[in-house]
Amino acid sequence: MADRETTTMLIIALILRNLPGNYTELTVTGDDEGIFGVDAQFLYALKPLDREKQPSYSLQVSFRTSEHRQSFTVEVCVIDKNDNVPTFIGESMRGSVQLGLLKGIPFMQVDARDRDDRNTAHAELRFSLMEQTPRIPSSQMFFISSITGEVSLTEEGASTLDPEMCGRYKLFVMVKDMAGKANAFFTNGIVTVEVTGNTWASPDPVRLQENLPGPYPIPISQVKWSGSQAEYSLEGEFPEMLFTISREGVIYLNAPLDRETQDQFQISIVVERPDGREIAKPVELRVMVGDANDNRPTFPQAQYHTVVKELAARGTEILTVQAADNDDPKTDNVRIFYRLVGQIPESPRALFRVDRDSGVISVQADSMEGTAPQYTLTITAEDAKGLNSSCTLVVTVQDENNNPPVFSQHEYGPFHIPEDALVGTTVTAVLAGDADVRGGDSWQVDYRLESGNEEEVFTFVTDKQTNEVSLILSKVLDFERESEYILVLSAQNPVALVRGRYGPASTATVSIYVDDVNEGPILSQSHYEVTVREGEEPGRVIATIRGYDPDSHPIRYSLQGDTKKYFSIGKYSGELKTVQALDREENSTYTMEVIAVDGRNSSLSASTLVTVQILDVNDNSPVLVGDYSWKYLCTPRWEDQALVLASRDSDGPQHGGRLNFSLRSDATVRRNWKLTPINDTHTNLSLNIPYLAPEVYTVPFTISDSSSPPRSTFINLPVTVCPCNVRGNCKMAAKQLQGMPTIQSAVGILLGTFAVIGTILVVVFVRLSYQNPKEPSKTNQERVPLKTSI
Repeated sequence: MADRETTTMLIIALILRNLPGNYTELTVTGDDEGIFGVDAQFLYALKPLDREKQPSYSLQVSFRTSEHRQSFTVEVCVIDKNDNVPTFIGESMRGSVQLGLLKGIPFMQVDARDRDDRNTAHAELRFSLMEQTPRIPSSQMFFISSITGEVSLTEEGASTLDPEMCGRYKLFVMVKDMAGKANAFFTNGIVTVEVTGNTWASPDPVRLQENLPGPYPIPISQVKWSGSQAEYSLEGEFPEMLFTISREGVIYLNAPLDRETQDQFQISIVVERPDGREIAKPVELRVMVGDANDNRPTFPQAQYHTVVKELAARGTEILTVQAADNDDPKTDNVRIFYRLVGQIPESPRALFRVDRDSGVISVQADSMEGTAPQYTLTITAEDAKGLNSSCTLVVTVQDENNNPPVFSQHEYGPFHIPEDALVGTTVTAVLAGDADVRGGDSWQVDYRLESGNEEEVFTFVTDKQTNEVSLILSKVLDFERESEYILVLSAQNPVALVRGRYGPASTATVSIYVDDVNEGPILSQSHYEVTVREGEEPGRVIATIRGYDPDSHPIRYSLQGDTKKYFSIGKYSGELKTVQALDREENSTYTMEVIAVDGRNSSLSASTLVTVQILDVNDNSPVLVGDYSWKYLCTPRWEDQALVLASRDSDGPQHGGRLNFSLRSDATVRRNWKLTPINDTHTNLSLNIPYLAPEVYTVPFTISDSSSPPRSTFINLPVTVCPCNVRGNCKMAAKQLQGMPTIQSAVGILLGTFAVIGTILVVVFVRLSYQNPKEPSKTNQERVPLKTSI
């Protein structure tokens, strides 16, 4: 109290310090209990202050000055001091806990009060649980919140609480102010907790009939939390709002159920505090949906297809149809009965039947022969309530090969065909009919020539659309060899007969006569190749053309294409002879045509080509080709300078071949000159010594062919030798050989010749520009090699 008073006096002194110096009649009012007094600028307390009784005072201080009386207000606030002990509120010290409550969920709240200022730590209370009796089945069954005083079960308490083991607990609790600090005031108390049972349990399963008529909503069950205030909600796999629960725990069904969509529901019922915290574990409600016969049986497909053989016996099963009913399979609602209610075409009746219970469809007729190729059946499936649906079954009657193909007659013909008929000619067409279904394998016919066609003169083609077979000529006919054919033709199906056999009616004979036609002669070869040595004596037989006439008529031979009459042929013998000696160098090949004519009909003939190759004989000597009078060799000798000499042999390569140049066997000639071969027809002539006096020399040499024995030609070749300038040009004229023209005269003659040749070439080229160019003949090509510069 001394502290409180000191604090108060200090504050008041501060306030009254503002009084004017000349005041009088200082008084204080507003204090009915006379706690405060004023004197000499001091406001003071006459009694102790109690904040819990009155936390503040509003005082009026008045005084008089020389002019008039004045006053002002002084507000006195009493500062709190921790001078009050917290106390428990009695009615909060008793409570009950329900069996099944989850841990941490408050079931009661211990309350206490402290008269000190609530806005200070003096009234900040803290609760603690000191002890629990009895300590069964655990010493830590409960927990108290230190701040709120809420009492809840621990995990052990929630799992082991049992009213039969212990129905009442006493909890020794303490409450402290100053937020539980060591210098705080405290109070102890005893909390009594009663353990009670609970109605919170899973309700009995509910069985509801599907499609209930209502009205909705329909109450189906109820739950109740017997403890504190609670709210309920439902969870589970069901459409939203199908099931709901009221604040009182009543569960409602809000719409009809469909067992075929869902036959049962597992609903979790959740209980929570108003703040959303779950109070206890959810309980389960099982709702089972009872079946009502509200589904018609249905087939998995609207139409079925099957095949039955035409020879199927009575009772043959062809198909089983099965309908499904979505009603409860444990009830008679799913029992299905089958009926055959329609057949198209309707006649004949009673072809098929369906088993009432199994849905097996079978043949009821003794035979399916002669029936329609296809039937459409209508099958219904019906349950005990009369709900039904239908499907269609398309039954195709499969043809079986129970009819062999037969010919309309046993013999066909005779048919006449000329022996010159072309291969591919159709002789005739026949047909074997089959009574099975047209177009099927049982109706198709395979034909075979059993005899009479061993040489495969005929073949056949079958029309698969009509089964008609056409006999076709596949080889050339020859009346003289075979004038009549008797063909045995058989007919069978590609698939085996299931009934009956192939008899005489499946075989027919076709007679074909070959008509004789006068045929032209036939030559043994289409081309003859003959070789003859050139220069051979005329009149020798070089070939014999052989031919024959199928009709044994005589044959006359003649030649065409022998314009120069080098050959002759025997009119009836066909012997080919030479009329005059042949020269290979004039022409190495002769081609002509031999015509063979029928002796009785000149319009019938045959021809063959004859090629006569002329064999070469070595009857030509080699010759020197070209003009060398204007050429020269430099002296002293220039390296690599030579005259290129060309030669030619008109014989073939086997005789002409390589042409050999050789100098005369003279010591001076061989000392001065040298021959160096270039190829088979050309050689180089050059100086063999470094220096030779300038003049025109005669170089003697021989050209021989490669035949055995060889043919040779002796040559005396004038060769000019002169001194040359640095460019290789001759600087002076050499001495003229006796009887030989000068170089100037030879050049003049050569230039005149070139002028004449140039004029002729201009005329030729002008005329050729208006004509198509022709490929030059190889025999006319230049045989002299290109010029070689020296």
